[in-house]
Amino acid sequence: MSSSDIFIGEIIGTAVLILLGGGVVAAVVLKRSKAQNAGWLAITFGWGFAVLTAVYMTGSLSGAHLNPAVTLGIAIKDGEWGNVPVYFAGQLLGAMIGAALVWVAYYGQFHAHLTDREIVGDPADKAIEGPHDTKNTAGPVLGVFSTGPEIRNVWQNLATEILGTLVLVLAVLTQGLNDSGKGLGVLGGLMVAFVVVSVGLSLGGPTGYAINPARDLGPRIVHALLPLPNKGGSDWGYAWIPVVGPLIGGALAAGIYNIAFA
Repeated sequence: MSSSDIFIGEIIGTAVLILLGGGVVAAVVLKRSKAQNAGWLAITFGWGFAVLTAVYMTGSLSGAHLNPAVTLGIAIKDGEWGNVPVYFAGQLLGAMIGAALVWVAYYGQFHAHLTDREIVGDPADKAIEGPHDTKNTAGPVLGVFSTGPEIRNVWQNLATEILGTLVLVLAVLTQGLNDSGKGLGVLGGLMVAFVVVSVGLSLGGPTGYAINPARDLGPRIVHALLPLPNKGGSDWGYAWIPVVGPLIGGALAAGIYNIAFA
């Protein structure tokens, strides 16, 4: 695979991943959506099918890593680091594009949600309260774009992201790679999609299971930039956990693979 194929493939694949994955969250969460309140099962299976679609679409082009933690795990397993920055760049850019497309697809629903006084409160009350810093708080639609914990506990939130990603990347390394070992194969893509559903059902409750630094950071940046009314903060105080945790989990998975399976 050339660097250009990798870059283009990861942009397309990660954009599709976030469009469909973020899209199912928007469908469940936002006012005036036909799927509102469809629940956690819809979200977990939606993300699993998003992974499946993106992997099958771009596996032949870039190996469909679609996740810096997967790229890191494969690089540690093989000791090949030359294309890691290309993968990372494509994944982050693709995630940002996908998040922007979710906003386009649900433009009216975002507006209806963020102008509903039951959701955002009364502007007159906010004027009385005065200005305050919302940078490190989660706005009412941030969950469509990125993850956040139900209970804020740094060590638990970090551990949850590490564990979820460790399971995902170890599954990729042991069962998901194609014959060249550089990316996901056809059957591997199906298996990984089911693993994503499993992680979401079993370990997604505490933090919303980012298990992918680009999936969380790229859309969080888009949330900060989009002209959404009453959108609130992007919770930058938490943003390092869904980046650092998955990278640690991916590295640990590669270490376990090299010790136990190689």
